[in-house]
Amino acid sequence: MIKTTGLLIVDVQNDFCPGGALAVEDGDRVVPVLNEYARRVAALGGPVFTSRDWHPPQTRHFRSGGGPWPAHCVQDTEGAAFHPDLAPPAGSTVITKGDNALDDGYSAFDGHDDAGVDLTSALQANGVSRLLVGGLATDYCVHASVLDARNNGFDTVLLLDAIRGIDVEEGDVARAMDEMLRAGATTATLDTVDSVIGTPA
Repeated sequence: MIKTTGLLIVDVQNDFCPGGALAVEDGDRVVPVLNEYARRVAALGGPVFTSRDWHPPQTRHFRSGGGPWPAHCVQDTEGAAFHPDLAPPAGSTVITKGDNALDDGYSAFDGHDDAGVDLTSALQANGVSRLLVGGLATDYCVHASVLDARNNGFDTVLLLDAIRGIDVEEGDVARAMDEMLRAGATTATLDTVDSVIGTPA
């Protein structure tokens, strides 16, 4: 069976990049790499999905609501906007998550598109069986999204050169990587991904 490949770009938003409210060190360095992955996937006819945190001003996710995090990616703010250099292809789909005050929104699979369709259904509607995943942050939203991708039966490829982590506690990133690999995710980089997904005819 020919596998249709999709790309999930996780939360490459201003607040998670240098200068943002919850910045991931070198988070902006994933942008040109993800742009190239998006170009290659689109050239093969595969869909591209970009997830975003889209929190209300008051949510249990923030410290002000009893959660662990400073306010970030608040709806309709500059911090919630995608990094200005991120350039997904025309026709890509935005997946919104964390938009309910009771929803932490770690996994893109908890999100929905503009029509309210969940990510699993959107991927299935596009015939996706192999999902490439990159973005921010390795030990939180990438981790949760990769585990859910595996739980939902997708052949999941973690893009090692297109992720960055937080490591709130030393070892968090290493533990997240181990869990993703033990769940059955495989890995690729720009140098190796063509052998996984093929090249345009």
